[in-house]
Order: sequence, then C-alpha cells, then structure tokens
Amino acid sequence: MLRRVLSFLIPIRVYQKKSMVSKSIEINWNNGQLVLDSQNTNYSYGSLQRVLRLGLKKIGFEKIKSMNNLLILGVAGGSVIKTLVDEIHYKGKITGVEIDPEVIQIANEYFYLDKIPNLNIIIDDAFEFVLKTKATYDLIIIDVFQDTQMPNFLFEKFFINRIGALLNEQGYILFNTMTLDEKHNQRNKEYLSEFNTLPYTVFTIPRIENHNELIVIQKSFNKK
Repeated sequence: MLRRVLSFLIPIRVYQKKSMVSKSIEINWNNGQLVLDSQNTNYSYGSLQRVLRLGLKKIGFEKIKSMNNLLILGVAGGSVIKTLVDEIHYKGKITGVEIDPEVIQIANEYFYLDKIPNLNIIIDDAFEFVLKTKATYDLIIIDVFQDTQMPNFLFEKFFINRIGALLNEQGYILFNTMTLDEKHNQRNKEYLSEFNTLPYTVFTIPRIENHNELIVIQKSFNKK
C-alpha cells in the first residue's frame, strides 16, 4: 500500500527482467496503478490503456460487445484485453498473439491474463501468425512494438492486404502507431492511402499521449 501511495510522487519499481525481444521488462507502480513498461515506454496499462480505450470507444462499446471473434496482435501485459473484458464485458472469442513469452509469463503473474476464460494466447510473430491463420475477425487490434520501435512489416503492402483479407464484413482494424518525427507522419499517411478505396472507411485519432496516433479502419462493401 505504501508503494502505491508513493507512486503518485515517483514511479516505484516492483520487478525488472531482461528480455531477448523487449530488452528490459519492468513492473512499476505509477500514479497508483500497476503498469508494464519497457526500457523507454509504457507497454500496458497506464497511458497505453488510455490510448486503446479511446479507440475502442470511437468504434463503440456496444458494437464491440456484439462481435464474435477478436484478434489482438501484440498483447504485452494485456491492458486492452482487460478493457474488453472488464469494461465492455465482451464474451466472445479473443485471440492474442505475442512474440515474447517472458512478457506473457509476467502478464499472467501480475495481471492474471491466464484467468480470462475467453482468451487464447498464442506465442508467435504477428507476421507469421497472419500468414497461417484461417480464421476471420470482427476486430483486429494491432499494437506491435519493440520498445519504441514499430516493425517495418506492419506498413508493407503484403501485410496490409493480408490483414484486410482477415477482416469480416463490417469489421474494424484498430492500429496503434507511434509518431516521433516527420518521417513517421509520412509513413502513416502512406499507410492510410492503401485504404482510401472500397471497401474501406478510414479515420485517425492523432496525438494521443503526445506521440500516439490511432488509425481506425472499417471494412464495408456498402460504403457510399
């Protein structure tokens, strides 16, 4: 309790571990909340949870609640999963793909992800998973980072087309991006241009928590 109170003044580290994928994984008390951080950024809970909650709210909590099959690329500590289960009361199937098994081990220990009955965690590279899966999804959340870096494949045409093919009619993509400079801004503009034709509708929620830009895409063949 003392550490939680003190965390309103300064972050209090609870746990730290080296990771082959994420370099450093930390559990910290920050502003009275237990969060998962990498060396240079928040990975789950804290600011990241606020960012993705806003994206989910823009799509619509009731709309999401009625969906059947969700895919999350980049689980980390699972804060977006907690939002889906605890706030939206989503009961459908959630598939979470995470490349770093050490992160999932920590998420299970500190955030009890393994207690969520409708969640299936798969340890795999996001690119490899979307190539192999034969399922389709009503909502695909892309939140793939290695510390502050985003893998280049996320913005490549082949991956973009594959994600679109996995999306059900009327389904959504929620893509969390980090924009630190003008090069990143241009990268996002080029990404959006790939969806500026039928059957997609796109919009952005820029500059959340200073550097995050959310991209929201809906697939609808009835677009006018």
